[in-house]
Amino acid sequence: MKEITKNTVIGDILDLNEELAPYFLEIGMHCLGCPSARSETVEEACQVHGVDADELVKKLNAAINGK
Repeated sequence: MKEITKNTVIGDILDLNEELAPYFLEIGMHCLGCPSARSETVEEACQVHGVDADELVKKLNAAINGK
């Protein structure tokens, strides 16, 4: 995965790098092991938790790129 987008599935992100889990926990998404949570896109999760998806995507991409 070169870049995470709002349409990237959370399960795919966590399979790529489980160390990204804290970014989801930070927005209140504490059910990361739940099958429905793993199949949500970043945008869907952000809508449910009232978080700016663009901001989360920016943080996730910075983390995977070592910035």
